[in-house]
Amino acid sequence: MSDVTVEQVADAMYELVKATHGKKNLKAMDLTKAMIEKFGDAVDKKMCKLAIRQLIDGGRCIYSYFGGSYITLPSKEGEQG
Repeated sequence: MSDVTVEQVADAMYELVKATHGKKNLKAMDLTKAMIEKFGDAVDKKMCKLAIRQLIDGGRCIYSYFGGSYITLPSKEGEQG
């Protein structure tokens, strides 16, 4: 599995954020560590940073700040959050 794309990493990160939404807040480093665990040497911190940027820029995830910087899902219209 040596040819991992930034898109694949971003998708895997998105699934992880979605799975933990409402249960656990993930920091960028948590996502990076999880991706390195999942994909091994095929990914590095730089690729993970690009994947996070892609999620944020694409509107799939947002940064939220409460006692630290976390990556979370954008809140839905009318949702308490």
